Amino acid sequence: MDNILTIMAYLLKTNQEVQKEIAFRFKQKRLDKNLTQEGLSERSGVSLGTLKRFENSGEISLQALLKIALILNVLDEFDNLLKPDDKPVSLINPVKVKQRKRGKLK
Repeated sequence: MDNILTIMAYLLKTNQEVQKEIAFRFKQKRLDKNLTQEGLSERSGVSLGTLKRFENSGEISLQALLKIALILNVLDEFDNLLKPDDKPVSLINPVKVKQRKRGKLK
């Protein structure tokens, strides 16, 4: 039930609100590891300006986000995003392909 409420809460948020929330979570991870913005910037190879912009607005490239996630030890959480289902949709509800019929008489 909690997962459904979480999903519904995200559906009601704007993209910008979601971005800021993700940035806030990354900032908390950085602070939990007792890292300054400068320290995270040096370790990740992401410029300090990019890191500051991310923490303030939530805007960042995927490549930079993954670099930061690696240093904060949360890169494995990205593996759960958009994971394929256990069974392909085509096996759950197979689509019948109609073959074209041809007459035999000329």
